[in-house]
Amino acid sequence: MSPLRYLLWLAPYLGAALGFVYTFPDCVNGPLKSNAVCDPTQDPATRAKAVISLFTDDELMANTVNLSPGVPRLGLPGYQWWSEALHGVALSPGVTFAASGNFSSATSFPQPITLGSAFDDPLIKSVAQVISTEARAFNNFGRAGLDFFTPNINPFKDPRWGRGQETPGEDPFHISQYVLNLIDGLQGGIDPKPYFKVVADCKHYAAYDLENWEGNIRTSFDAQVSIQDLSEYYLPSFQSCVRDAKVGSIMCSYNSVNGIPSCANSYLLQTILRDFWDFNDDRWVTSDCDAVDNIISTHHFTSTYAEAVADALKAGTDIDCGNTYAEHLPEALNQSLITRTDLERALVRQYTSLVRLGYFDPPNVQPYRQLDWSDVNLPGAQQLAHQAALEGIVLRKNDGTLPLQSSIKKLAVIGPWANATTQMQGNYQGIAPFLISPLQGAINAGYQATFVPGTTISGTSTAGFAAAVTAAQSADAVVFAGGIDDTVEREGQDRTTIVWPGVQLDLIAALEAVGKPLIILQFGAGQVDDSALKNNQSVSTFLYFIRTEWSFPTRKVNAILWAGYPSQSGGTAIFDILSGKASPAGRLSTTQYPAAYTDQVPMTDMSLRPSATNPGRTYKWYQGTPVFEFGHGLHYTTFNVGWQRTPPTQYDIASLIANASSASPLDLALFDTFDITVRNTGKVTSDYVALLFVNSTAGPAPHPNKQLVSYTRLHQIAGGSNSNASLSVTLGSIARVDTEGNLWIFDGSYQLNIDTGPVLLTHQFELVGQPVQISHWPQDVNSTSTA
Repeated sequence: MSPLRYLLWLAPYLGAALGFVYTFPDCVNGPLKSNAVCDPTQDPATRAKAVISLFTDDELMANTVNLSPGVPRLGLPGYQWWSEALHGVALSPGVTFAASGNFSSATSFPQPITLGSAFDDPLIKSVAQVISTEARAFNNFGRAGLDFFTPNINPFKDPRWGRGQETPGEDPFHISQYVLNLIDGLQGGIDPKPYFKVVADCKHYAAYDLENWEGNIRTSFDAQVSIQDLSEYYLPSFQSCVRDAKVGSIMCSYNSVNGIPSCANSYLLQTILRDFWDFNDDRWVTSDCDAVDNIISTHHFTSTYAEAVADALKAGTDIDCGNTYAEHLPEALNQSLITRTDLERALVRQYTSLVRLGYFDPPNVQPYRQLDWSDVNLPGAQQLAHQAALEGIVLRKNDGTLPLQSSIKKLAVIGPWANATTQMQGNYQGIAPFLISPLQGAINAGYQATFVPGTTISGTSTAGFAAAVTAAQSADAVVFAGGIDDTVEREGQDRTTIVWPGVQLDLIAALEAVGKPLIILQFGAGQVDDSALKNNQSVSTFLYFIRTEWSFPTRKVNAILWAGYPSQSGGTAIFDILSGKASPAGRLSTTQYPAAYTDQVPMTDMSLRPSATNPGRTYKWYQGTPVFEFGHGLHYTTFNVGWQRTPPTQYDIASLIANASSASPLDLALFDTFDITVRNTGKVTSDYVALLFVNSTAGPAPHPNKQLVSYTRLHQIAGGSNSNASLSVTLGSIARVDTEGNLWIFDGSYQLNIDTGPVLLTHQFELVGQPVQISHWPQDVNSTSTA
C-alpha cells in the first residue's frame, strides 16, 4: 500500500479517535476568492463546477470517500460526510461532544419506533426542526457536519429485524407521511432556497431489513423482490423522501436486490432514483459504510476491485463511506473503466450540495450560521422530547387499574428496564442532557418506590426472584419493566424468536401470584408475544414457587403499557400516564404476531402476500390472528366518531382523473376529504388518533385485508366535548399495484373504516367507470429476480 493510500485508509480511524473539526473555506482572502464558487450570484451547480474543474485527477479520487481530505492548495478544508442524527445529534465519526460544558449534550428524542406510534405528523416536523437547529449549532463550532445520515425509512415488516427501532413502523403510507414531515423539518423546508438547514439522507436504499439471521448476512444477502412488492411496499417511503420531500441525499444499502448490489445497481440509482423520481445533480448518493467494498468482498459481483468501484461510481454512488474508492479508483481510471467525467460528476453533486448549505458564503448573511450553544437543550426542546414520549406510548391492556388510584402510595418497581437510563435511548444516540429512568419517574411522581431488578433481559438466573417477590408483597402495586433492548435487537443482530427472552415471564408469573395490581411496562421495538399477559393466563409454573409453602391468590396482569425507546424523559412520561396526569393515546405502528410466526416464514422471504410458505406480512396481508393488531391503542376514556357530512356513495373514475391537478403527480391528486367529528364520551381529557382504512375486492386477487389511507391526531379533547378533523385521501392511497409496479384505480365496491377493534365508523362507496392506470413504474431489464 502506498503512503498516500495508507494515510487515506488510516484517516477515518484518526478522525474518530481525535474528533473531526469542521472549518469553512475562506472566500475573502483564500485561494478561491476569485473563483465562481465564491460568487453567491451564480447558481449552485455553476459554482460547484467551477471549483471541481480545478481538481487534479488524484484530488478528485481522494475526495470520493466520506472522510474527504479536501484540497489544501485550493484552500478547501477536509470534510467528514458521516454525521448521525436519528433522534437527536448523535455520536458518530463526524460528531464530537465536549466532555463538559458547551456542546456536551443534545436533546435526545424517543426512537423513531416510538415517535411513529404517536401518529402525529406536526410533532415529527417539530422534532426534526429542533434536531436540525442543534445540529447546525454543533456545526458552527466545528463539532458536526452539515449533512446527516438519517432517517432510516425501511419498512419494519419482520419483528425479528434488529434495526426496527430506527424506523417509524411497518406501513408504507404511514412512513411516507412521517418522512415527508421529517425531511421538511430537518432541511428547513421542501427544497428550501437559498440554503438548506442541513442535508438529510434517506436510507437504506433498498429492500434492506436483515442483519444476520440464520447465517444470512446483510453484506452478502441478495433480496429477491418482485417489482410489485418493490413498488407497493419497499419503495413508497423513498419516493416520498426523494420526489416529494426533495431530500438532499440517499444511502444505498449493503444487500443486493435481484442479483445486483444496491450500490452498483443502476436500475435503483439511475432509472428509479434519478430518472423516475427526479433526484437531480445537486443531490448525492453515499454508500452504506464499506458497502462498495462488499460489492466484491462479499457479493462477489465483480472479479476485481477496479471493476467494483467502476460499477458503483458509474451506477451513481457518489461517495464511498469507506476507503475502497480512494484505494482502487486509480486502477479503474488507468484501465479506462471510468473517466474524469465520471469523477467530476460525483464531486459536482457533492459540492453543489455544500454550496446550497452555505458552505462558501459569508456567515453574516446566513441565519443558520448564527446558531450556537444557547440554541441547544432549550426548555422548549426538552418539553417536546417529553411530549413525544407521552404521545408515542401505547396502552395495550387495561382492566381499569390504570390510572392508579390515589390510595396507591408504595410501588415495587421491578425488572431489567426498571432503572434504565442510556438503555432508553436505543441506538444511534447522542449524549442526553439528562435521562429519567422509570424508577426515577416513579419517585418524581411522588411514589415510595422500591427497586429490585429481579433478572436481566436474557439471563436465566432466578436468584433475584425472592427479593422481587418480597418487594411486591410490601407494595400497594407492582410495576414490572422489561422486554427487549440493544442486547437483543440492534444493528448487526436479528432475533430468531419473538418470545420474551430469559426468565422475564417466570418473574412476571411470580409477581402475578402476589395478588397486587400488576402493570407491565414493555420496552423495545421488535414485538414479543404477549398472548399470556393479554389473556390473563398463568405465564409459568416455576419450580421455585412450587417448592415453597406460600399461598397465592389468582394470577393476573392488570395492564400493559408499551414505551419502545422513550429516551431522556421516558420515566417522566410513563408515570405521567400511570398516575393519570396524562392520558395514553398512542397506536401500535407494527403488528404483534404470535410466537409461531417465526416458524412460518423465513426472514429471507421478501414477499408480502400470503402463500403456501408465507402467512402474509404486515396487517395488510397477514392471514392469522395478531396478538395486538397494527393501530391498537387504548385510552382512559371512550370516543364516538361521526361524519360531519355524509360522504358520497359513488365516484366516477374518469371525473376523478379529469379533476386532478397537473401540478403534481397523479398519485398525489385528491380523491376526497372526509370530515369527521370525534366526541369524547367519557370524563377524562385525552388525545385521539383517527386512523382511516379502506378495504375492497376491486382489482385482481389477492386483496389486502385493509390499508391505511389517512390519519391525524386530535389533541386534548375534554370529556363530553367534540373535536373535528379532516382526513384527506389521495388517488394513490386507494389505488392498487399491478405485477409490473403500476398504480391503478379500479372500479368496484369499497368500504372506509375509522379505527381498529372496534371500528367506530364505516362508509361504503362505489367507484364506477373503466379502470385507469395512474402511474407507470420503470421496468428493470437486467433483473435476475426469482420473486
